Amino acid sequence: MICALCLAVVLFVPMWRIDLVAPQYPEGLSLLIYPNKLAGNVDIINGLNHYIGMKTLHAEDFFEFTILPYLIGFFVLLFLVAAIVAKRKFFYGTVITFVLFGIVAIGDFWKWEYNYGHNLNPDAAIKVPGMSYQPPLIGYKQLLNFSAYSVPSTGGWLFIGVGVLALAGLVLELKAAKRTRYSVRTAVAVVGACLMINLSSCSTSPTPIKPGTDNCSFCKMTISDARYGAEIVTRKGKVYKFDDAHCVLSYLKNDIRSEDVANTYFVDFDGQHELIDAKTAFFFKSDELNTPMGGNIAAFSKKEALQKLMQQYKGAEVTWDEVNKK
Repeated sequence: MICALCLAVVLFVPMWRIDLVAPQYPEGLSLLIYPNKLAGNVDIINGLNHYIGMKTLHAEDFFEFTILPYLIGFFVLLFLVAAIVAKRKFFYGTVITFVLFGIVAIGDFWKWEYNYGHNLNPDAAIKVPGMSYQPPLIGYKQLLNFSAYSVPSTGGWLFIGVGVLALAGLVLELKAAKRTRYSVRTAVAVVGACLMINLSSCSTSPTPIKPGTDNCSFCKMTISDARYGAEIVTRKGKVYKFDDAHCVLSYLKNDIRSEDVANTYFVDFDGQHELIDAKTAFFFKSDELNTPMGGNIAAFSKKEALQKLMQQYKGAEVTWDEVNKK
C-alpha cells in the first residue's frame, strides 16, 4: 500500500534534475524531468545548446512522456492488487517486474543522454574537436565551463524508495515462507545492492581538480596552481572548486549554509596533490607562499612534509579550527 501511494505521488513531481553552474550563471540553470514533461530553465538551456550543436529539448519529441505516466499508474494498481490479494507469488512477480522496469528506465535514460550529447550539428557555431556533451547519469561532470550535476529529484527518490521497500518486503516474505538460507541470502544481497546504489547516487566524495580547466566557484578565475586548490562537497553531492584557501573560506562564510556542507577538502601541497579532508589535514600559513588569491595557506596530509616546508619559508603551523575561524 505504501509503495502504491508513493508511486501515485511520483506522477505529480519531478523525477530527475540536471543542474548546470557556470561563471556566467552563478545562480545555476535547472532542467526538471517529470513523468510527462520538462520544466525549469528549458528555453535558456536550448538557447545555449544551439551554439554547440545540441538538439533542442521539446517534450513532444520523447515518446517516453506519453507512456511513462501509464506505466507508473499500472504499477500503482499492481501494488494495490498485491496488497489486497495478499498472495506471495503475486507479490514476488510484482516486485520482480518493478525492478526490471527500473533497470530498463535507467538504461533508456542513459541512451537518451548519450544521443543528446553525441549527435551534434556539424554546422554549429562552436565546435570543439573530439568533445561530446553527454550529461552524467548520476553525479558530477565538467562540460566546457559548465559544471553539470545529475541527481534524482523528489519523484526519483520516491521511485528508489519503492524499490528498496518492495525488496525488503520480499526478504520478509521469503523468511516467513521458510525458504532455504540460500534464497534468503540472495534476497538480502539484492536489497543491500539497491541500498548501496541508493547511497552512492548522492556521493559526497571529492572530484579531482583540473588546473587550466576548472574555475574557482568564488572568484570565477581559472584554477592554475593545483597545490593550493580546495573543494566543498554538499550533502546532495554538489562539488564547488576553489583555487585558494581565501576563496574557499570566503565561500564557507558568505555563500553556503554550514548545514549543507558535507565535507571540505584541500589539495595536498606535497606528493601527487591529492585531495585530503580538512579535518585531518595539517596547515601551514606563510606570507612568503604568495598563493593565487592571497590566502597563503598550504595543506599537508603528513606533518613531516609540513615541517620540511617550514625550513624554506617563515610561517607557522595552524589547525583547521584556526583556519576556519568565523
